[in-house]
Amino acid sequence: MSMQLPNGGVRSPWDGAVDSQLLEAVRRNVLAQPGPVTELQVAAAVRESGRLLGAAGSLVAMERIAAELNGLGPLQGLVNDPAVTDIFVNAPDSVWQDRGAGPELVPVGFTNEGELRALAVRLVASGGRRLDESSPCVDVRISSGYRVHAVLPPISTTGTLLSIRIKRRTVLTLAQMVEAGSVEPLMGQVMVAVVERRLNFLISGATGAGKTTLLSTLLGLCPAVERLVLIEDAAELEPEHPHVVTLAARHENAEGAGALDLAELVRQALRMNPGRLIVGECRGSEVRELLMAMNTGHSGGGGTIHANSAGDVPARLAALGALAGLSPEAVFLQAASALDVVIHLKRTNGGRVVAEIAAVDLREGRMKVVTALSRHATPEGAIELVQGPAWQALAEKLRLTHDDVPLVPDAAHHFEVPT
Repeated sequence: MSMQLPNGGVRSPWDGAVDSQLLEAVRRNVLAQPGPVTELQVAAAVRESGRLLGAAGSLVAMERIAAELNGLGPLQGLVNDPAVTDIFVNAPDSVWQDRGAGPELVPVGFTNEGELRALAVRLVASGGRRLDESSPCVDVRISSGYRVHAVLPPISTTGTLLSIRIKRRTVLTLAQMVEAGSVEPLMGQVMVAVVERRLNFLISGATGAGKTTLLSTLLGLCPAVERLVLIEDAAELEPEHPHVVTLAARHENAEGAGALDLAELVRQALRMNPGRLIVGECRGSEVRELLMAMNTGHSGGGGTIHANSAGDVPARLAALGALAGLSPEAVFLQAASALDVVIHLKRTNGGRVVAEIAAVDLREGRMKVVTALSRHATPEGAIELVQGPAWQALAEKLRLTHDDVPLVPDAAHHFEVPT
């Protein structure tokens, strides 16, 4: 059980079993030995400390110290909940977790600011980066499957900030998403057809909306004979597919050299005969290379992009294109020719859902994203799917018929499909 601290914070359930002196003694003992830290080393170091903790106390101490040296320290217990996708540390006594419905304050804390900063420095170092006064803001992916972002004072005015994205190994199937209510059946059928017909697509949404999860799921629908080449800033995509090649960007080293950005990786990927070219997240000048590839015969490709709505995607693409020296008009022409579909995700009180599927069009020289299907909640709490202006054209492009539509709403929301 956790307990309330006098300052209103919380104390970790491990704190009573392991004091700072024992932790420091074991840390010095273990880290003085070469090679990776093992449980046997930790157990031996606890025994050599001379502390009489008892059997239960020794087990708790070993777990706490092993987590501090190898894992996430006081945060390690939060990872055991499979629903937790993000952990945010705003202060030693302000730890939050996200289980899909927004951040929740949790009864876990650090002893002091020094312990929090030590964890942040160690996690960043395990990913091959450096976190100090010369590099106070760092984003890194570590081998244990976490994506870590850390900020040090004085950039952060309240102390060390730590944000951890937990990479879950389980890849959901589209059927599981439909069953969970994240995807409406008709939207699921449309996305299956998008993959089958090799349409180019972007998945849009805010941070944490589930874009990467959905992209992995859709890539798992690709035929096994296709070669998927994934371009990512940090390798996060793990589709259930037999032929996947991933290229991950590399940041500059301490001397400011050695960087390899996404734009260069897209150019390299084009020489690898990709069956489908996927950019995990369009976030910079690489959008130029991606759009050019889609316009030169590389169909069935896609990626994700941050946007508040599907209709905001053209503005986001124009902003990213500007980083590559493209005018808005050039971006719109390229994107309207390259892209076919935008799939938008959003977070609701019930979790992450596919909120809209839209078609891409060019009208009067400007790229337009026009709604084909949108999901809405009625005042009574029911979910209804509404047909948009682009539905007929998209259904025809996907060659959907009445037999393909798994859900036919009542007359008020009837969907017409080509015969």
